[in-house]
Amino acid sequence: EKPFTCPDCGKSFSQSSTLISHRHRHTREIPFTCADCGKSFSHLSTLRIHHRIHTRENLFSCTECSKSFTTSTRLIQHQLIHSGEKPYSCPDCGKSFVQKSHLTQH
Repeated sequence: EKPFTCPDCGKSFSQSSTLISHRHRHTREIPFTCADCGKSFSHLSTLRIHHRIHTRENLFSCTECSKSFTTSTRLIQHQLIHSGEKPYSCPDCGKSFVQKSHLTQH
């Protein structure tokens, strides 16, 4: 059951808190600000992940170059640089990319 519906786009959610977070996308509101550097975020969870940069806690480090990342997903994405793997290919021209977002921009 998803009783909470976004009045802007019609998407439904099971929790009101999820709807509130979702609505930040439409309003472009960024209510959560890092006390250390002033960077702002639309979601509290994103601010908490960002805060790891300042505390150096729970970071994911690359074994090849020791660069650190706030999430395991970003570490895995970074490690593709060392392996040379480019898993996202354009179906039209065949050009390959490390990140899916780069393929989308292409």
